[in-house]
Amino acid sequence: MKHTLAEARAAREQARAAGRRVAFTNGCFDLLHPGHLALLEAARAAADQLVVGLNSDRSVRALKGPSRPVIPEAERAEALLALEAVDHVVIYDEETPAETIRALVPDVLVKGADWALDRIVGRDTVEAAGGRVVRVELVAGRSTSATLERIRKR
Repeated sequence: MKHTLAEARAAREQARAAGRRVAFTNGCFDLLHPGHLALLEAARAAADQLVVGLNSDRSVRALKGPSRPVIPEAERAEALLALEAVDHVVIYDEETPAETIRALVPDVLVKGADWALDRIVGRDTVEAAGGRVVRVELVAGRSTSATLERIRKR
């Protein structure tokens, strides 16, 4: 279910008390595609629960430009929550999920392998708490930008 940061933190603490591991990944997830699905499934496989940090509409515009997002944040959150792999979604307004990661302190932080280990936001927080970072190989040719480009060309 979609949570405020405080609600997600409480859910994370309940999971920890029950001995369950929590993974976290983040992104814009503007147009869901097979690359997103592979990342989310790998993230969920790395732990007992998956929290997805979702960029707000404002932060997507700041990162991707004025024409994005295509899908509003509430609808992107709804689509993510419909996936079996996703347990919780937290929308954050910052350009990085650093604050969200510091608040949740997940056991596993998952990012695409296109991110260099030393550039993964939150890595220091997770590793300092005894957690680990997992980098997932990308599905070649699958990205929201590539999908939008194909649509524009048609």
